Amino acid sequence: MTAYAVVIPTLVRDTLADCLAALAAATGPRPDEIVVVDDRPGPDPDPEALDHPLSVLGDLRERTLVVSSGGRGPAAARNTGTQAVTAPWVAFLDDDVQVGPHWCDQLVQDLQEATPDTGAVQGVIAVPLPGHRRPTDWERATAGLAQARWITADMAYRTETLKQVGGFDERFQRAFREDADLALRVLDAGWRIRQGRRTTRHPVRPADRWVSLRAQRGNADDALMRYLHGPDWWHRALAPRGRIRGHIATTAAGLTAVGCALTGHRQAAVLAALGWAAGTAEFAWARIAPGPRTRHEVDTMLATSVLIPPAATWHWLNGLVRHRGAAPWREVAL
Repeated sequence: MTAYAVVIPTLVRDTLADCLAALAAATGPRPDEIVVVDDRPGPDPDPEALDHPLSVLGDLRERTLVVSSGGRGPAAARNTGTQAVTAPWVAFLDDDVQVGPHWCDQLVQDLQEATPDTGAVQGVIAVPLPGHRRPTDWERATAGLAQARWITADMAYRTETLKQVGGFDERFQRAFREDADLALRVLDAGWRIRQGRRTTRHPVRPADRWVSLRAQRGNADDALMRYLHGPDWWHRALAPRGRIRGHIATTAAGLTAVGCALTGHRQAAVLAALGWAAGTAEFAWARIAPGPRTRHEVDTMLATSVLIPPAATWHWLNGLVRHRGAAPWREVAL
């Protein structure tokens, strides 16, 4: 039987108990080790917050270790968890997923079918969406995880492979792009990554209306990816390119309109303002059209569609400046 460990980084959200309960209920060979990595910031996070989630593990509790990573982000948390395991395979799960009822059986089968040059095996992610209405913008964004390559919501890596490439790049401090970066380095090292058959459910988390605006911080991570893997990394990772070019153009038009108005160039200001309005309107409609079109959703899309282009542009430019000259992670880690 193939031995494996499970590593779960967490901010001790309410979803952790459901994640651990699903793992405990899954049939098949049990993990040799479970490492729950508490990534809450601060020197002394409340340990009692973990009491209930850990209690649902039942007899798996005695195989479970809790370690702290100090609030440095999911990449650093996964590295901390990996350092605590001895099994030849490490299966990473996010704390907001729920593995399927036969996940342990299916995972072991996935690992046993891995060829010697296979460094990782990805799980199948299923995102349940409402059946009585069209999904919201946030729900559609979460549903995109089902098609994402190399997503660490359910991803098993050989421990040997992780050690060879230096693990996750801890400069990625959000749950964004750290998985694609690791996978590209693993592929560059000569390993293969294959798709497994095990299934994990990823429910849509509740979110406020500004969640899409906060998500624009990921544009700084895209800038880091550009430095580390070149301008064509989108194609290599089969990742959607996104709208950053359009956001930059819309933001530039808006700034030009303001600048021309302040300097008395009225006609140029009007033309630039029309360009900004057209770009903003197209972006808003692209998000409104496939959605439920409720008043709350439409109001949210209109407000955030005005704010997202300048926010995305700011984070992209900030990332280009902050990460310029970024060395490969292996060099940084050494």
